This record gives sequence, structure tokens and C-alpha cells, in this order.
Amino acid sequence: MTEARTWREIQTDDIGDSMVDAMVQAGVEAVFFTSGQELVFYQEAIAKLRAKGRPAPRLITMTHEHASLNAALGYTAITGKPSVTAAHVDAGTLHHGGAIHTAWHTGLPILITAGFPPTSYAGSSNAARNSGGHMWLQQSYDQNGIVRQYVKWDHQMQMQDNAALMVSRALQLACSEPCGPVYLTIPPEVSLRTQGGDRYPTALQLGIARAPAPDEEGIGEIARRLVRAAHPFVIAGASGRDPATVAMLVELCELLGMPAMRSPHGAYLCFPMDHPLYVGSADLSAADVVLVIESDVPWIPGAQEPGDAAWVADVSLDAVKSKIPTFEFTADLRLTAGSRAALHSLLAQVKALLTPADRQRIAERGHRVGASTKARRLALEEQAKARAGGAPIDPLWLSYQIGCITNENSIVFDDTLPHNRVREFLHCNRPRSYFSTPASSGGWAPGAAFGAKLGAPERDVIVVTGDGFYMFGTATAALWSAAHYRAPYLTVVYQNRSYSTGTTRVAALYPGSLAAKQGYEGGYFDPPMDFAKEAEAAGGYGENVTRPEDVEGALQRGLTEVRGGRPAVIAVRLARLMGED
Repeated sequence: MTEARTWREIQTDDIGDSMVDAMVQAGVEAVFFTSGQELVFYQEAIAKLRAKGRPAPRLITMTHEHASLNAALGYTAITGKPSVTAAHVDAGTLHHGGAIHTAWHTGLPILITAGFPPTSYAGSSNAARNSGGHMWLQQSYDQNGIVRQYVKWDHQMQMQDNAALMVSRALQLACSEPCGPVYLTIPPEVSLRTQGGDRYPTALQLGIARAPAPDEEGIGEIARRLVRAAHPFVIAGASGRDPATVAMLVELCELLGMPAMRSPHGAYLCFPMDHPLYVGSADLSAADVVLVIESDVPWIPGAQEPGDAAWVADVSLDAVKSKIPTFEFTADLRLTAGSRAALHSLLAQVKALLTPADRQRIAERGHRVGASTKARRLALEEQAKARAGGAPIDPLWLSYQIGCITNENSIVFDDTLPHNRVREFLHCNRPRSYFSTPASSGGWAPGAAFGAKLGAPERDVIVVTGDGFYMFGTATAALWSAAHYRAPYLTVVYQNRSYSTGTTRVAALYPGSLAAKQGYEGGYFDPPMDFAKEAEAAGGYGENVTRPEDVEGALQRGLTEVRGGRPAVIAVRLARLMGED
């Protein structure tokens, strides 16, 4: 028999042991765990594996499920390995909250597990409804329905299941491209069932599906149009989830003198931020060829979108964006393919097509783009420095200072809004060195940063966030875990005490509105939370900054604390949006 057909055989005490063993065999290194009485099998199974000297995942204590799922996302984003969360029945699943929405749009392999309340009657077994009236209240008609719109697959474990097989199946689906979250509910009647041994196929034996190869005819058409183009652009959103694609995209852009843009919701670093061809965002109205790679939202419709004469190609694992019910972006060519395979083929065909005349023309274009990029960056830097003395602190000055502390060792989790412009100052060039909010649920960064620090303990992990999103992020739960596990990260909070949705958006939609005249009620949370004291209460370092001349020193002190083992929060007081302080 081949190894793939020889199922794994193990000696176990109960089904819980088998399920954890299946996770280990799939490469799971961490279980982000929030306690619940139906989840105790995790604690015992992992302790047994350690006692026997066998590989075991780390059991990471999380005090809130929202931070827990975000931490799993951060760990998987930085390591490339699947992670597991454990949530307490329906209530814990609901506590995952907006992080479920985030997980769905990350393209990361996460196994979300939750307990399911016992349904066997009292006294019938040690897994039955033997204590507490809450056990009856926790049973719902369809617990899995809470997340079904946001996962690739879901299952409630049944007594007749081979439980380890079901875990393998869950991880097979999570890790197969396009990757994504899966959900498994586990009743105690299953996890506590005793057995003398088990036999099951691992996720690897079931087979992890690779990304599809591109259609070569389609790649050929893209190559020909890019080589002939006068004003080509590439827009990348999530290709950087595969770190190998970053260097490949750089090579392609350098071959073509082609500027690289970040898509409006690009979650991953797909192109070095300091590269002369990286324009961040740009006016596409004059573009004649646009290549979109792994981007659900390639541009914002309006005056700066590609014109009717532009030729657009979209290359993605999900080229028709099936997650989004209504989708109006047009493309002349949609190609279903993995980014790495597509770029490999595209590079080969572009190289074969380029003539000496093409190379000279392209070199001149690349020089123009690089010179324009350099001038724009210098002008922005001068603009930021000109605001260094303003009071209250200007967000552009804060963004510039954050850029000054980032380097090749930094990993930045960006949970800010575009008007703060922080990404334009960052020096993030390595693959997996920058992550932006993958979807529209603010507050993922504190948990994600903790998870990333666990996966990359030697790196400086930095969160940049607005105060509104920071409060969404159950930050104290992430800070406590960061202090407890000595996996510290630095948080910099843009503290304007305002919701842009409740201030600038109101002003845009209702000029001269009564809401504006009455002070944007619902748009402010002032006076603010003291985030420094909150950080100290969680075991970290905190500092509030109100003067522009103190920003640099505060950021350096925060980094010093982090490098010494304590998480740090630097809250910087800014002007309120659309209102006087």
C-alpha cells in the first residue's frame, strides 16, 4: 500500500485525543483557547501529548473569543500554517463576532471549533447535562448557522463520525486553495467517548488541493498587451499571501517599467513599499492596460477608474468574486489561477516577447515613474515636517514618525483609515511585513499582532489604529495574552475621539444638516478612554501623548518596552473630526 492509503493508527484514551492528534498531523502548532466546560478535552489531550514527549500544539489562553480568532489569523498570516480556535458553544461563537467576517476575507486556513452543549439526559454519562441550568439554554436549533455564510465548510460532530477523520477533512478544506475558515462543533458526548485506539486518514493523506495553473493562451494575451502598452498598471491585493510572489511581481514590473498599485482593500504586502515603481494608489483614467491580481475591489469607481478604452485582465483564485453577491467591475479577461503560477508563466512569456526597442522604451517609462514616485514621497515628507509644530498633533506628522521607526525587522498591522496616510510613510519591503484590515470589521489588529508575535518572536510587531477601531478590538484581551506569553507588540493609537462615519460622512451626505448644527451627536466619544492606564492594567506599558515634540520619544520608549518583553500602547491625541476641541 502507498503511504496515502495507509491510515494513521494511534493509541488513545478518548475521542478528544484523536481529534488533537489529527490537528498535529495537519501542521497545527497553536490552539487559541477560551475556556468552556465542553472544551476541557483540549487541555487534557495536549497535556497527555506533552507528558508522552510527543508533538503537541501550544494551548494559548485567550480571555475573549474576538481577540482569539484575530490572533489565530495573525499567527497563520505570518507562519503560513493552519491554526485552530476553541470557543464556548453558541455564546463563544457569537463572541468571535466581526472576526468571523474578517476570517472569511483573509484567505487563511483557520479551523474554528466550538463546543456544543450536551443533550443527553442527566446521569446517563459524564458528558450529560449533569450540572447547571445553562446547559439547556445553550442548545440552539442551528448553532452552525451563525457562521455558515462566512466559512467554506461546517459540520456538527455526530456519535457515528470518525471524529479524527472529520478534523482531517476540515483541515483539508481549510488548507486547499482558495484557503479559508471552516467550522466544527463538538458535543462532549463525542469528545469524551472512551476508546482504546483509533485509525484515520490525516489531512495530508486526504490531499491538500493546490492552486490551479493558468490558461496559457490567456497568459499569452496578457503578456502581449503588457509589452505593447503605453501606460500599463498592475493592481495587487492578496497575492502577497504567498511570499514567493513578491519578488516575482517586482521582476515583472521592472521588466515592463510598470507601476504597481495596492488595491483599495489589499490586505497583504504584495510589492515593496520603498520600490521606485510602487505608487500605492494612482489615477487610472489614462491607463491602457490594467492587470489585476488577487483583488476583490480593484479600484473605487469614479473619475480615476480606468477609461472605456482600457483593457483589463483579472487573475485570481476566484476570478468571478463569488463571495460578493453583486459585483459590477468589468474585465476583458478573467483568469482563474494561483498568483505564483500565473506570474511564473507571465514572466516567461514577457521575456520571450521583449525586443531591444521595447526594452529601451520601457526603461524610459520606468525612469519617469521612479522619478515621479521619489518626488511625491519627498513632497509628502516635507508636508509632514511642516506640520511638526501644530497643536493639536497633526495625523500626517504622526504617520511620518511611525514611518521613521519601521525597518526591515518590522511587521506592521494597519487598522487605520486612508486619510491618515500612514502606509505612505512605512518602510515595509519584506514579504509578510505589512498587513491591512482584510475586510470591513475594524478591530482585528490587536489580536492579530499578538498572534504574529507568537509566530515571529524575533520581529518588531507594530499596530497602527484609530481609537474607534481599537475599542472594537477587545484590546485588553490581546494585551493580557501578550504580557502573559511575553509576546509583546507596540500599539500606536490615532486618538481623534471621532467616528468618520458619524462626522465626515454625515457632512458629505447632508450639507448644512441639522445633525451637523447640533454637534454630530453619535459621531464622537469624548472624553476619551485612557488607553495608557488600560494597557498598564493588562500588564503593559502605556503613554498618552499630547504635544507634537513628544511623539518621537514616546514611540522610541514604546519600542524599548516591547523589546524588553512588555506590550506597549502609545495613544496620540489628535484634533476631532469636523469639530472644535
